[in-house]
Amino acid sequence: MVPAQEGRARSCQESGAGPHPTQRTGEESEDLRHVIIPLLHTLMYVLTKATGITEELYRRTYTFCTRLLTLPAPYCTVALDCAIRLKTETAVPGTLYQRLVIAEQNLTSELYPYQERVFLFVDPELVSPSVCSALLLEIEAAQVQQTPEACMRHVVSHALQAALGDACHASALQRKLKASPRGALERYFHAVVAAVEQMASDPSPSREGHQERLEEIYCSLLGPAAAARGRYCGDPLQDPQPSIPLPSPHITFHLWTDEEQLWKELVLFLRPRSQVRLSADLEALDLQGLWPDRELARASMLSTDSGIERDLPSGADEPPGPDSPETERAGLQRKGGIRKRVWPPDVAMPACWAGPQGLHRRTGVPGGVGELVPGVSRLHTARVLVLGDDRMLGRLAQAYHCLRKRETQKFCLTPRLSLQLYYIPVLAPEKPASCRHSELRELATFLGRADPWYESTVNTLCPAIHKLAEMPPSLDTSRKVDPFILDVITYYVRMGTQPIYFQIYTVKIFRDLSQDPAEDIFLTELNVKIQDSKLPKDGFSPRRRGVAEGPGAELSICYQKALLSHRAQEVTSSVRATGLVLKALPASDTEVSGPTHTPPSAAPVTDHTCLNVSVTEVVKSSNLAGRSFSTVTNTFRTATIQIQSQDQRLLTLLLDKDGRRMFRDVVRFEVAPCPEPCSGARKTKAPWLGSHQLEVEGTKAKPKPLLMPINTFSGIVQ
Repeated sequence: MVPAQEGRARSCQESGAGPHPTQRTGEESEDLRHVIIPLLHTLMYVLTKATGITEELYRRTYTFCTRLLTLPAPYCTVALDCAIRLKTETAVPGTLYQRLVIAEQNLTSELYPYQERVFLFVDPELVSPSVCSALLLEIEAAQVQQTPEACMRHVVSHALQAALGDACHASALQRKLKASPRGALERYFHAVVAAVEQMASDPSPSREGHQERLEEIYCSLLGPAAAARGRYCGDPLQDPQPSIPLPSPHITFHLWTDEEQLWKELVLFLRPRSQVRLSADLEALDLQGLWPDRELARASMLSTDSGIERDLPSGADEPPGPDSPETERAGLQRKGGIRKRVWPPDVAMPACWAGPQGLHRRTGVPGGVGELVPGVSRLHTARVLVLGDDRMLGRLAQAYHCLRKRETQKFCLTPRLSLQLYYIPVLAPEKPASCRHSELRELATFLGRADPWYESTVNTLCPAIHKLAEMPPSLDTSRKVDPFILDVITYYVRMGTQPIYFQIYTVKIFRDLSQDPAEDIFLTELNVKIQDSKLPKDGFSPRRRGVAEGPGAELSICYQKALLSHRAQEVTSSVRATGLVLKALPASDTEVSGPTHTPPSAAPVTDHTCLNVSVTEVVKSSNLAGRSFSTVTNTFRTATIQIQSQDQRLLTLLLDKDGRRMFRDVVRFEVAPCPEPCSGARKTKAPWLGSHQLEVEGTKAKPKPLLMPINTFSGIVQ
């Protein structure tokens, strides 16, 4: 895939600085817009890896990106990101390659301490063992050659070739680096990194000054005589410069078997070789994250002081003397009250996981970008890639909700970690016409409609992965394996920087109306079926008289109708139905709008979030032959809904099409957008009110919805 993309990019580079896109006619511009984002991503991928790019080509590409800023989103968003990186690469060639390899391979560097890791999660119950084995073998085969020494040699060679061009004798340089011991190689590596990073951080970097500094390192490597001979007496018959590979990122393979596995892996990613110095509170919270019995624990102290003078104990109105021990203790102790952590204003809601700031940030941007807590930098980027179908995404939503809920209490990952989520659909091999096969990839289909480049690059991987799993293992270890699947995964996690947001919904499940409900969440679908079994007579209210026995059950439905005016209109109805389906994804391209697919800062998203509810209603008709029943499907859109069975039939709920997440014997359930765990009102009690205890509800803003981002190449392309 990558060589083909490079070939397309070379042909695009020649026409990169063509006429302004707005100078074409409207129809031609619309026809050509769909190739802009693939062109930019592929072009940046090639420019990052290649050496010997002329300064003129860099400037022409930069001019082309700046002209694209006049287009609407997402074209201007992707063009701006490319223009920022091109500006640095033009002044200091090799910066993008160096930063990418250091971060992805976790090489130690004080000047560039950023680290990345790709976590590949596969559910063994949804993906076949042959697919898991094939992916694991391909990842291991590609990473065997990516030792730290090899990666450091690549960084040094690429930086020198990018800066010196034809004056660099690449073959002699690589021979020298391979023959150098580990200590000498590390010295050359740190010298090159220091030269590149110091020049890149300069407000006015000089390309000539950068070349002179790297030429000194080049001379110290090969010696003045060899360096001068390579510069002034270049042999025209020498072999062409060998290409420098771009190592694939560090990928860890995980079988998703534990609900707490994502949290544990992220905590373990932060622990080894951590160079961040947190406060004692945050360091202690890091250790608490692996203990389930301390989950969501929060120590608080409730004040018993009403603030009224008559409630003070006797003797309290006599102030102590200035030298009394009470006065001394009062200066050292904290008054009774609710112990509350005070974070900076922008930390009230962990925006790095819910908003575009955390996902749009390019890892390693200098200048304190992504600093949520003063003195604590987000030096780690976790790229979580899941393989599977809609059921796997439901489990990811559960883990994401649990992780966000933990952060409201412990807050140990958010200050240091940028979390990015990716998804590659992998389904069990079935017949193409299978209805079940298409139902399990609804979210992948939606992502393909929203982002055509995602459809062409990622959604086409499923057949290739199955073919890879069916191939017999090769016994010839000397034969080089072409890591096609790994190349596409690498391209996706590197260039997929634009998220699409999906609303998570919470459902309260009542099996007994006299008891507290169970709670769960879903991402794509909630399916409701009527059970054949009936409740005992004393279960709850008996079936109303006059209701004819027939298929389905009598359901009471109360929902808030979704209106274009965003006004609240509550609708209550009673229907006999055989089942209903609540879908969170739009049914067509015309519904691609609203909070599920736009950043939370764009609009009041809770007013736009809606479910598509399809009710299979039973219609009774009478004729000469007697009574007959037929079914008709009615649909409506709502944000919240409550459904309760009115007769003696129970309900069965299926969340996210996953048979492992099935709830039986349900009497009533309520569905609403899942709020941010840290938003909403908090209730406290005032014990000084005696028998007339009242709940004092804090005045807070309307709860924000919890949105889960999945990265694509361009986001929504309207």
